[in-house]
Amino acid sequence: MLISLIVPCYNEEEALPFLYNALCDVRKEVTSHKFEFIFVNDGSRDKTSDVIKGFAKEDSDVKYIIFSRNFGKEAAMYAGLKKSKGDLVAIMDADMQDPPSLIPSMIKSIENGEADIVASRRVSREGEPKIRSFFARLFYKIINRMVEVEIADGARDFRLMTRQVTDAIIELEERQRFSKGIFAWVGFRTKWIEFVNTERVAGETKWNFFSLFKYAIDGIVSFTTAPLRFATYFGFCTAAAGFIYLVYYFIRAIILRIYNDVPGYPSLLCFILFIGGLILMALGILGEYIGRTFIEVKNRPLYIKAEESSEE
Repeated sequence: MLISLIVPCYNEEEALPFLYNALCDVRKEVTSHKFEFIFVNDGSRDKTSDVIKGFAKEDSDVKYIIFSRNFGKEAAMYAGLKKSKGDLVAIMDADMQDPPSLIPSMIKSIENGEADIVASRRVSREGEPKIRSFFARLFYKIINRMVEVEIADGARDFRLMTRQVTDAIIELEERQRFSKGIFAWVGFRTKWIEFVNTERVAGETKWNFFSLFKYAIDGIVSFTTAPLRFATYFGFCTAAAGFIYLVYYFIRAIILRIYNDVPGYPSLLCFILFIGGLILMALGILGEYIGRTFIEVKNRPLYIKAEESSEE
């Protein structure tokens, strides 16, 4: 049985030697299976490509894809999935925050028929900024109220899947990808392995607050039309409130004959500003969906390969 291990890389020249040694230890432990290590260099600006090519020269199990520029982690994972040939396929980060030592037990779980996917989730966020942890948990609470599938809090991209699951994911060729949602959407039996958060072995994280915020917006917009529905309901309620407000002032002015110093000016100003804000908010939400439709219609490739290891 062949097992494919996919590693997206972006500026990870310092961490890759540690990861490669750990993967070699896994290969030595699981001697009953063959392995292929697929490194996807996502337009790194350091010597990540040289490090990966060095592995490939010394180890025939190492395969690689080098992007022409940075296309993002989602594209790198998809490229690795398409290149993989394994009966079982795993995705993991290069920084050792996804413990390679879990792979043998993940393999056993699938071989024993316990699940089609063995996925990992963090049970703690020690070492992570508190504000980032707060917004991460808030994101999972919000998205799980909106989408039809459940996305586990603390879920990682680190998981081992059968070939059937992998092929199902590859069939989803959308450009605006949110893999955590895609993993949940395709279904299949999933077993969760929990582990405590670990620090990077080397280098610095490539994710800051704003990139994570953008990723969260992509996830919500990609998997639910709830914001559109919310804008519709909110607009209806606002229109109803405006009509009631109009009736109130009509009764106040015409029947009760109560007037302000400048009749209608304060209420008209507030009404225009409030409605204008709602219109802009609704247009912004519509713009998010229209923008994604625009990207999908162009049907550009998800990534462009500048170089790739030869198939033997």
